[in-house]
Amino acid sequence: MMISSRGRYCLRVMIDLAEHQGDVYIPMKDVAARQEISLKYLEKILPVLVKNGIVEGLQGKTGGYRLSRKPEEYTLGEILRLTEGTLAPVACLDCGAVPCERAAQCKTLPVWTELDRIVNSYLDSVTIADLLQK
Repeated sequence: MMISSRGRYCLRVMIDLAEHQGDVYIPMKDVAARQEISLKYLEKILPVLVKNGIVEGLQGKTGGYRLSRKPEEYTLGEILRLTEGTLAPVACLDCGAVPCERAAQCKTLPVWTELDRIVNSYLDSVTIADLLQK
């Protein structure tokens, strides 16, 4: 499993919004400048976060983005599954995968199943608030 740039950038955006949270919306260009991410790339990432209720967006002169919840209410697992689709280490463990015909005799399936459990458990235990404290 390798986390894509999209997943890593989403985490950086979430941390940035958490660091600068308040009653105002934060312009996308400000986040882009602080995080050294192209504005064009952010224009692809942020609408996905808005659509899924992760952040709130407001258009216009005073528009921008802000978290829709408290930083401690976001887990890295939630955000990465949204951006990456799956965190499964092998295709047969993907959500909605066709059951493998070899599963009953597969000697490695228990390894991949446990790795999947450990990765998801860990990422679901770390919040954006935790990252702010480091």
